[in-house]
Amino acid sequence: MTIVRYAPSPTGRIHLGNARPALLNWFFARAHGGQYVLRMDDTDLARSTRESADGIELDLAWLGITPSMLVRQSERTALYDAAVAKLKASGRLYPAYETEGELDRRRKRARALGKPPIYDRAALNLTDADRAKLEAEGRKPHWRFRLDGKPVQFDDLIKGPQTVNTASMSDPVLVRGDGSYLYTLPSVVDDIDLAITHVIRGEDHVSNTGTQIEIFEALGGAVPQFAHHNLLTDAEGQGFSKRLGSLSISDLRDQGYEAIAVAIMATLTGTALPIEAYTSLDEIAQKLAFSAISHGPARFDPAELDSLNARILHAMSYETARPRLAKLGLEGEDLWLLLRNNLAKFDDVAEWAKLITGPVASVIADEDREFIAIARDLLPAEPWSLDTWAQWTDALKTATGRKGKTLFLPLRMALTGRHDGPELKSLLPLVGRKACLDRLL
Repeated sequence: MTIVRYAPSPTGRIHLGNARPALLNWFFARAHGGQYVLRMDDTDLARSTRESADGIELDLAWLGITPSMLVRQSERTALYDAAVAKLKASGRLYPAYETEGELDRRRKRARALGKPPIYDRAALNLTDADRAKLEAEGRKPHWRFRLDGKPVQFDDLIKGPQTVNTASMSDPVLVRGDGSYLYTLPSVVDDIDLAITHVIRGEDHVSNTGTQIEIFEALGGAVPQFAHHNLLTDAEGQGFSKRLGSLSISDLRDQGYEAIAVAIMATLTGTALPIEAYTSLDEIAQKLAFSAISHGPARFDPAELDSLNARILHAMSYETARPRLAKLGLEGEDLWLLLRNNLAKFDDVAEWAKLITGPVASVIADEDREFIAIARDLLPAEPWSLDTWAQWTDALKTATGRKGKTLFLPLRMALTGRHDGPELKSLLPLVGRKACLDRLL
């Protein structure tokens, strides 16, 4: 069974960049008939909120993601405690007492000597008496994982063979002095406990993978396969920020974008697949292979989202649109098929529908008043069809000698009050003769 996980920190609403791994994991699970675990990484009690967690669930549901399971790390501390005990017993987790200031001075000194600013493992040389003395001074230890200090190799499903040399890394702190856990340990413990088979995440985590593989092995857990994708950035190449609310999914929803358009832009940007008006996430899941994901940057273009959103609406069937039209008090396949090609956002249809239902502020230039009066007199009798427009304008050409723009634009302005809009031959039968007569006054 393929089991993947998406693990956001509930410290704010997710943005377009966060949606990329959320959706790539979803596509992989769907393509392989697997399970999708939503794991809230909420061990940072000072910053994590239930409001943010609920908001993330809402945003994922809007995008079309329905997790097989939801877990919260804040409810799983017993698992982490047991892992800590195991690592201590095996000698892989050791106490260190340096303050952040002391560590900073050591790093600066190492740089000045031309050495890498990694932790020197001084704590491993402490005797029991040394530790007792430090604790008597009020110091509480943080706990570091002792790395093997050797090359860790893994086959990345996107980036290919990778090597991370843990000899060039500091032993990571897994437990803070106050007993709380940093990200790394709970993540590995949960991946083992939940039997995660594939970890699909951003390429900024590649360097973490060596450390995590060593922890998997130290705990006796199965190491999942890793796939590190390129990161989504804005048009200038800058990363998105949850703290600053950059292109949050909730804001994009409130701005009227289609969920499928947002999903397509979040995932197909920076891939070999064309950005097209796909109709479902499953359709994308069957087409998007890891081999299609570029190794270069993935830059989001807001104009492309606008264009894609419009194309999706222009191709939307009436059956799909009907429930949403009903919420706006609108109905009718003819109305939808006439107006959809003018939409940038779905709710724009309410304004465009006024061309049919009214009111319309007719615009008649002084030099066109005589022409519009003749047009009113020559307006054909009902019943009307798609041929009515041609019959009417042919009669007007004969009566006035006008043609082209001088004939069509005054009629459009009088009937709709706009220079743009749907084709008038289709609009006319929906408006009806009485309303047209009123607009031609």
